[in-house]
Amino acid sequence: MTGVPDFVDAVAGFATGVVVLTVRDGRDDLGTTVTSFMSVSLDPPLVVAGVATSSYLTEVLTRQPRWAATVLSASQRALAGRFASEGRPSARILLASTPHHRGEHSDALIPELGQFAIECETRQTIDAGDHTLFVAETLSTDYITQQQIPLIRVNRRYLEDN
Repeated sequence: MTGVPDFVDAVAGFATGVVVLTVRDGRDDLGTTVTSFMSVSLDPPLVVAGVATSSYLTEVLTRQPRWAATVLSASQRALAGRFASEGRPSARILLASTPHHRGEHSDALIPELGQFAIECETRQTIDAGDHTLFVAETLSTDYITQQQIPLIRVNRRYLEDN
């Protein structure tokens, strides 16, 4: 039987898109980079995002059901890094030099220039080991930019030429 390090190495080889989740919590804006994100249903339009259960963002997402997900483009690699860093500041500070706007339905900050952005409302949470899965209905598609190349992560790094 293989151990946890083998599992981590195995799943690191699975190519995935890179998503920034953002949520407004009162006067503050929070966000994080996730690679555990997927669509699960077309009718109704549902997505699932996995967030570390121990994170403050999970606590906020359990209180604030509306949030935004932006699938990043290859040109947003630095933005992905900023939202993934430990001890990161407010999403407002992380997006200060980047085009962004507030979502009409979620009031969350939405980075522009990504592949697409959607606004969501959590319908169900599922405890899944060290992560919490947020199953959410898509309230609106904020934008779609098909001419952008997606930001892809595989083997613990971003693809340079995707």
